Amino acid sequence: MEERQEAILAAVIDEYIETAVPVSSSALAEKYDFGLSPATLRFEMTELERGGYLYQPHTSAGRIPTNKGFRYFVDLLMKQRRLSAREQRILQAELLKSEIKNKILMRTAAKLLSMMSENLAVSGLINSDDFCESGIGHLLSQPDFNDLESVARVAEMIDCLAESLEEFSFQQENNSAAAVYIGEENPILQADDYSMIVSSCRFGPNKGFLAIIGPKRMDYARNVSLVDYVGRILDREF
Repeated sequence: MEERQEAILAAVIDEYIETAVPVSSSALAEKYDFGLSPATLRFEMTELERGGYLYQPHTSAGRIPTNKGFRYFVDLLMKQRRLSAREQRILQAELLKSEIKNKILMRTAAKLLSMMSENLAVSGLINSDDFCESGIGHLLSQPDFNDLESVARVAEMIDCLAESLEEFSFQQENNSAAAVYIGEENPILQADDYSMIVSSCRFGPNKGFLAIIGPKRMDYARNVSLVDYVGRILDREF
């Protein structure tokens, strides 16, 4: 992909993450200093669509990133994001004071990840059905999931977590780096509407995992940083 197309794809994804609506060439021309006319931007977006990185949900609408577009962004374009000092202090204070019991620590980790990502968060022990989830309300408040069908899918997703935990844990047991699963890549949910960021960690002497689950237009850079940082606190590597 050419450098100019990469910049346009990144801008489309940034806008879609922020607005949850298809992104038009005129919107990009107004907000970003590409030095290109809307017509040229529209041509480049059409080329990205032909390459499978964007799609147009309606003839008169702007473009939305595809799974391929999100994957290209996460793997090659996404800039590392460092949590603010305030965010780091909150996470350290809450997690370090609750480390007496694993169950409390797991619940606190899920609650903090959910609160700070505004998505569903899950924490649990590997090779066990012991896990905690928090933030269903956050997930359902997203404009991506505002109908009864979406509510049903979220409920089904929660039910599937326990059933799929063993397979999920096996995949993550020897991988401490945060992994990003986009849409249909997800090994548990197998749902195109969601993405998941997951990492292994430790809850005291026990091997565990952390995960954030949300819409595909989630803020990947921030959520990867959250999962990584909480994992480092729990592993005492910060």
